[in-house]
Amino acid sequence: MEITKTILSYEKVDETVNKVPVIIVAAGNSTRMQGTDKQFLEVGGIPVLARTISKFQMSDVVKSIIVVTKESDILKIQNLCEQYSFSKVSDIVAGGQTRTLSVKCGLSVLEKGEKYVLIHDGGRPFVTKKMIDDVVKALRTSDCAIIAKQSTDTVKMTDKEATILKTIDRKTIYLAQTPQGVNVNKFKFALNSVKDEEYTDDASIMEKMGYKCVVCEGSATNIKITTPNDIAVASAIAQAEDNEL
Repeated sequence: MEITKTILSYEKVDETVNKVPVIIVAAGNSTRMQGTDKQFLEVGGIPVLARTISKFQMSDVVKSIIVVTKESDILKIQNLCEQYSFSKVSDIVAGGQTRTLSVKCGLSVLEKGEKYVLIHDGGRPFVTKKMIDDVVKALRTSDCAIIAKQSTDTVKMTDKEATILKTIDRKTIYLAQTPQGVNVNKFKFALNSVKDEEYTDDASIMEKMGYKCVVCEGSATNIKITTPNDIAVASAIAQAEDNEL
């Protein structure tokens, strides 16, 4: 009888991932909000940015919070943090003209020796404890981990004239959300390598350099408030969330 050998393989796990800092990017101009600054727009009686910061304030895997904003909003956010007693907010810094430049501004004030950092959109206030925990846990075995939602729609690829070229298997399509976690040193190297190119998320930069990036399960409620149409949806989510407290 043939004997089958069992070969055990072990993936090296980084047990040093414990509490991590987070950079909250809130430096946009809210151009699609028709003149309303979404960061300070109240949803369920609480400013959007306050709702966002509170999720990381309450997280037991987040040790500090860096808020990147427009220079003109720094004092306003300082007052917001005092009003809501956000003790984990260590820095409020001015951002750049693009998201990538704003993330660089946040990285510049990280404490020396930080191995990992989370990056989150200020306009995404319905992130959950599980999402934050999952990203931090995934960083033990990857260079980058992101929250993403699997597509439930049929996905079509088209050319520039909107002619359909093919249908893509939606099981392989994920819609990126935040938080996104990265290895700090590798991310800084990647940022320096791509130079002045602009990216809509942080994982794209890591992917380009060939680093291992993984997906953690997102949610339809983890929306990014971008346009006036998002307010009604956000209000409904906020009401449901607040009723659970």
